[in-house]
Amino acid sequence: MGNQLIAIVDDEPDILELVGINLKKSGFKVNGFSEVEGFYKSLHTASPDLIILDLMLPDVDGFEVCKYLKNNDKYASIPIIMLTAKTEETEKVLGLELGADDYVTKPFSPRELTARVKAVLRRREPKAGSKRIEVEDVLKIDPERYEVEVKGNKVDLTPTEFKILNLLVSRPGRIYSRDQILDHLWGKEKFVIDRTIDVHIRHLREKLGDTGRYVKNVRSIGYKFEE
Repeated sequence: MGNQLIAIVDDEPDILELVGINLKKSGFKVNGFSEVEGFYKSLHTASPDLIILDLMLPDVDGFEVCKYLKNNDKYASIPIIMLTAKTEETEKVLGLELGADDYVTKPFSPRELTARVKAVLRRREPKAGSKRIEVEDVLKIDPERYEVEVKGNKVDLTPTEFKILNLLVSRPGRIYSRDQILDHLWGKEKFVIDRTIDVHIRHLREKLGDTGRYVKNVRSIGYKFEE
């Protein structure tokens, strides 16, 4: 996990410095940006492994930045952690709807944020020796290459979406509660709301197209994968 590049976009110098120092102590490389324009320019020369994005920026709304990145094939798979001073659940869900992987509410502990960064990045790490999964010749999942194909076409999933799909497909028919899926994603670093899973599942189904029908909602319980 060491030597990975983290981009921080926040207009508060104290936060840029504090978060940058803590991430560097954990072995990460860090690029900090107080304006979106500079951040956009940097993407042409150094694509980050993860982006920490403040939603209240002076030049461009953070939601718009998230939307731009997730609608661009080159950057769509880069995980995003939102920083927000807003505590309303609707604001957090909106960010997740746009494709963010996680959120942290200000004020926050730098140690907590670093733990969340590590948790999100772990979802991108392939599992050595994990077997390729094929479902009815329409869905192929390769955990080692971190790739998903639907009817021969590659589908770009976020690390969170990939890990949810891999969990469900690994044991077809088994029902996973939202809490079990949250534990699988975050483990002990679980700070998010249950609705987070519903948002990620919806995005996953949309990206899978017709194959998304295999991901079934079991009312009041959770989700399962069933052919």
